Amino acid sequence: MENKLEILLVEDDEQDCIEITNAVNNNPDDFILIAVTNNSERAFEHVQDSQPDAVILDLELHHGVGDGIDFLRKLKAANLPRTPYILITTNNISPYTHEIARNYGADFIMTKSQENYSANHVLELLKATKSIILNRRSVKNKDGVISFEETPTVKANRIKKRIETELITLGVNPKDVGFEHLVEAITLIMKEPVTRVCGVIGKNHNKTESSVERAMQNAIDRTWKTADTKVLETHYTAIIRSDRGTPTVTEFIHYYARVIKPN
Repeated sequence: MENKLEILLVEDDEQDCIEITNAVNNNPDDFILIAVTNNSERAFEHVQDSQPDAVILDLELHHGVGDGIDFLRKLKAANLPRTPYILITTNNISPYTHEIARNYGADFIMTKSQENYSANHVLELLKATKSIILNRRSVKNKDGVISFEETPTVKANRIKKRIETELITLGVNPKDVGFEHLVEAITLIMKEPVTRVCGVIGKNHNKTESSVERAMQNAIDRTWKTADTKVLETHYTAIIRSDRGTPTVTEFIHYYARVIKPN
């Protein structure tokens, strides 16, 4: 694995989500944001599937589903071999609530009302404890320390989530027909060279090669038509050789296969 902290953000405040996402994007050498959710149940699923290094957890989730304490309770009960570092951000200043969170496994609690609170401050704390957090990538047994190894399924899920996050960050609509085909195509190219990737995907889904390619190209074209220009320039840095000003399917999937290196 690369020495970047993979972060799950569990937050229901839209502005906080934007600020933390931007802060992560401004620190690409240290952090990767694997997912954002305001649903405590979905957050627990992300931890099981993707095994993030750290979780930035809002306790309240007034506009989401569940709450942070519920998430912590489920995480502790699951008794996973590897648990993420839990950094809580909250408007709740009750010492009693904080004590409950600590008893359920919270590592650090940061109140949003404190004077120096900001998205950058949150990441600065994670960066300061980075070596400690990365040590959780090892697990202990009765004989000593053994390296933590992902199962093939967990690794595949982690890479899939990473690809989906990259495409959504760029502006590709996950509801678009071509979205899942793009994710599958990038995954295939990352594993081994495939000359007719659209044909392979078509066979997997009982579709024609041309319909798969058309769906992916339409998703790319719509992204370049609707997404913010600065976002595109920031997150897609390859030279576009197509006369129409958008990447071809081949250019697009090979670009992301290079950017998202399997670890």
